[in-house]
Amino acid sequence: MATARKNLPGGQAGRDSRSSAPLPRAVPDSAASTVAGPPAELGPAALRALAHPLRIRILDLLPIRGPLTASKLGEIVGESSGSTSYHLRQLAKHGLVREVEGKGTARERWWERTPGGFSISSAGKDSPAGRQTAEAVNMEFLRLRNERVLAFARAGQDADEETLESWMGSATFVTVNKWATREQAKAVVEAWEQFAAEHLDPLSGQEGNPGAVPFEIHFDVFPTIDPEGNPL
Repeated sequence: MATARKNLPGGQAGRDSRSSAPLPRAVPDSAASTVAGPPAELGPAALRALAHPLRIRILDLLPIRGPLTASKLGEIVGESSGSTSYHLRQLAKHGLVREVEGKGTARERWWERTPGGFSISSAGKDSPAGRQTAEAVNMEFLRLRNERVLAFARAGQDADEETLESWMGSATFVTVNKWATREQAKAVVEAWEQFAAEHLDPLSGQEGNPGAVPFEIHFDVFPTIDPEGNPL
């Protein structure tokens, strides 16, 4: 079965995904990136275009469900295909989604997340409004992510042991608490980025392969104090 573990400061913990709290920078997707290191940060125009709950929902759904049409997206989110089509076009203007090459027709286009990922930071914004927009977009992505974690946990409550073993046996949630300098924490993040380039990027493009199912992997590193040094 899936495990949820938390160790005391200085102790040892398990591996795989680690559950934790929001980062100043969220990286919703770095799949198919061919460049090591963090993905590019969204510019002001792209960030403003993304600051709409439905667009964030669409961008969040595409890597989970795979390529979708505006009609299918509309069914999932409870909107008309005209509405989802409009929002897809707005996202496409800023390179956040793209049409699937060689699939669909002029009347029914298929859309996917643009490979390479992106980051969103509230730091360094030139105005309070820009910072608030970045924070709001990050919070919505994190809310959707946490909803999926809870949905996964609830889905196994009524399953039998055989199903749990086959379905949940590859999942784990681990929280690690340590004390580190800023430089040490940065080194951990850099090691993760290298790991992702070596082990996660090669998993891209496996939709439809026998035995392949969508997985979600989290990696969070953040200080458990606020900017004034108070415990969170």
